[in-house]
Amino acid sequence: MKTAVAIRHLHFEDLGTLAPLLVARGYTVRYLDAGCERIDADALAAADLLVVLGGPIGAYDEATYPFLADELNVIAQRLQRSRPLLGICLGAQLIARALGADVASMGHKAIGFAPLMLTPAGEASPLAALDDVPVLHWHGDRFEIPVGAVRLAGTEACAHQAFAIGRHLLALQCHLEAEPQRIEQWLIGHACELAQAGLDPRALRADARARRGDLPRVSQAVFGAWLDELETDDAAGAAR
Repeated sequence: MKTAVAIRHLHFEDLGTLAPLLVARGYTVRYLDAGCERIDADALAAADLLVVLGGPIGAYDEATYPFLADELNVIAQRLQRSRPLLGICLGAQLIARALGADVASMGHKAIGFAPLMLTPAGEASPLAALDDVPVLHWHGDRFEIPVGAVRLAGTEACAHQAFAIGRHLLALQCHLEAEPQRIEQWLIGHACELAQAGLDPRALRADARARRGDLPRVSQAVFGAWLDELETDDAAGAAR
């Protein structure tokens, strides 16, 4: 049976809409809680898929949060071996750092629902299934596109929202995995951040309610298309 390991930094920032897809495709899903459980590159090397999830710390904060150095090491090993890897928000920023790209503060918060603007490469990627449906953004940092990676999407607030390398690596700044029906967990867990940014939770709650029908559908379509690509690569590798 295939295995998928997700490195999690906050309990409610989990695999979301991706989880049932993985289970349906025969993956055993396991969470590894950063800061509480040991993150060992050798132990994770055998995982068929590694997902590095989001969190409210900076990708450059390993002096304060030493476990980030271990995450960067795990990511670097996956990249060297071209093993399937998905990064979301903080996870995408860590991947960018591991590839030598700059990660820094935007100077403002990007929080709320907005559609992605796809590049031509993005329109030819699994992200095309989004079909202009707004997705959740919740970040204050941004990454540069690493050398050798292909930019897939941006927004007016943040030009670099997604990049890929081949079909084995996908990095997303936005929270495509977030389930609109669980927005209350985000509003509670990030209440201080919302207050500091001067954002009204009631507006976010209303926007999430409006997205309950279409966002989970297109999110699963994107992740499903990406998993299809991974499985195609796996089948091609087995045939060689």
